[in-house]
Amino acid sequence: MSIAALLIACLAAFLVAHLVYGRLLARLFGLDPARRTPAHEHCDGEDFLPTARFYLLSQHFSAISAAGPIAGPILAALWFGWQPAFWWIVLGCIFIGAMHDFAALIGSMRHGAQSIAGILREHLNPRSYTAFTIYIWLALIYVIIAFTDVTARAFVNALDVEVPTTGTRIELQGAGIATCSMLYLGLALVMGAVVRYLRPPLWLVTAIFVPLTGLAIWFGPALPLDLADAGDNPSLTWAILILVYCGIASMLPMWLLLQPRGYLGGFFLYVTLGGGFLGLLWANPEIRWPESTGFTGSNGQPLVPFLFITIACGACSGFHGLVCSGTTSKQVDKEPDAHMVGYGGMLLEGVVALLALACVMTLAPGEPLAQAGPDKIFGVGVGSFLHELGIPLQFAVTFGMLAFATFVYDTLDVCTRLARYLWTEFTGWKTRTSGIVGTVISLVLPLWFVTQTVTDESGRAIPAYKVIWPLFGSTNQLLAGLTLVGLSLWLANTGRPVLLRWLVGVPMVFMMGMTISALTIQITEAQNAQIGGVAVVLLVLALWITGEAVVAMLRRPRASRS
Repeated sequence: MSIAALLIACLAAFLVAHLVYGRLLARLFGLDPARRTPAHEHCDGEDFLPTARFYLLSQHFSAISAAGPIAGPILAALWFGWQPAFWWIVLGCIFIGAMHDFAALIGSMRHGAQSIAGILREHLNPRSYTAFTIYIWLALIYVIIAFTDVTARAFVNALDVEVPTTGTRIELQGAGIATCSMLYLGLALVMGAVVRYLRPPLWLVTAIFVPLTGLAIWFGPALPLDLADAGDNPSLTWAILILVYCGIASMLPMWLLLQPRGYLGGFFLYVTLGGGFLGLLWANPEIRWPESTGFTGSNGQPLVPFLFITIACGACSGFHGLVCSGTTSKQVDKEPDAHMVGYGGMLLEGVVALLALACVMTLAPGEPLAQAGPDKIFGVGVGSFLHELGIPLQFAVTFGMLAFATFVYDTLDVCTRLARYLWTEFTGWKTRTSGIVGTVISLVLPLWFVTQTVTDESGRAIPAYKVIWPLFGSTNQLLAGLTLVGLSLWLANTGRPVLLRWLVGVPMVFMMGMTISALTIQITEAQNAQIGGVAVVLLVLALWITGEAVVAMLRRPRASRS
């Protein structure tokens, strides 16, 4: 089958899933347009703000689409072949990932926009709530550290690769990408103020600010924001500036930056997806990458369970549950909007994962680009697809690289805001002072970690957070599994339809099984004490909370419904 036929079939499957399976879930959850959502119940104009569903969809999509749906499918295809990755993305996204996001969003809304940990507190016990809250907070801190480092290095390092389809060599300075990102943020602030105070129709705002974002990408590389003169380590300078930005941005009202930036970011990603797929369909390139490498991947790990923790965000992601129960649940205007935002948003992320996978499928084994990082493979791949539509190659690759940076950048301040929400929920201290304190505390660890380096086995200096980087996938997927554990407990305690409980419970068992299996293998094969120790802690946490939840579900369900 050609790559064009595969992609068309996948897009059709996602559309059918949204219209059929998504509507089934919406009916089983009993979505009611007359029920007051937390956005109306607690509207404060800053964190709680009723938002039109398409505006919210773009912002939500931009927030959940970090580097995961790009890096995961690319690495999985490189290690295991493209076909296992393809099927996990399609089936996992429809039946597990999109359901997980949808259920997390509804569960949070039905509990006053509390976090998933807050749902555990209500339906399990304070002990599990405390443990899960600390785990979520540390996971957010780790994401902030990693993505800050990735973004800072993208703003400094140069791209110098050969495009396989044309043989053209592309050189792109990271300082140019930095300029594009700064212009993008500036446009978002202006758009936020315009929407808030002038209240123009959304179509007019879109018609003005989306093309301006394109102009920013066009002119950005010509005005490189180079911090080489700011010190001996410009990437560290960028990292510090990014963390300062995260602190400020996470405290700003949603309407001023988070919503407009997310809306522009969403449209930027729509253009990336639309243009990338059109270019693919037009060129219909040959699939040259191997279908499968067998049960053991080229990285030496078994296909099962490591495929399912390598491809996280593209099929199912615990981080999505944090966004759904953090920023998004505070903005849903009417309950039925959750279908498009929660279920549909994850399907869009599946499309991102398929586009990233296609960037590998068109490569041949042994090509220099196949040895590059996921960011370069994606940037050059998308650039090549856009070039098929007549777009200049240099601009197209710049567009693709900025798309990757945008995925990561948009997630950073969202993570910081989520960490602040967890702090105020956990302490019960809900003043502005508490928010500032929680934000500062949540950024102290990242600030320290980005200044630290360690030596790897080959003697190279690497960022300290990369010591436990092999556990990142397991950490994220454990979070997804535990989210489904909490949601299953809520559904059981409130007497929800049996079918709904099965549709959540079966994916819960699958995700916990894959994660626990992966952690067990990582413990037995750990090459350093840090990885082994963290993996043991994660495994104990998984078994503890799951065990307590199972015991609680075996008790008589509560009579109340929420």
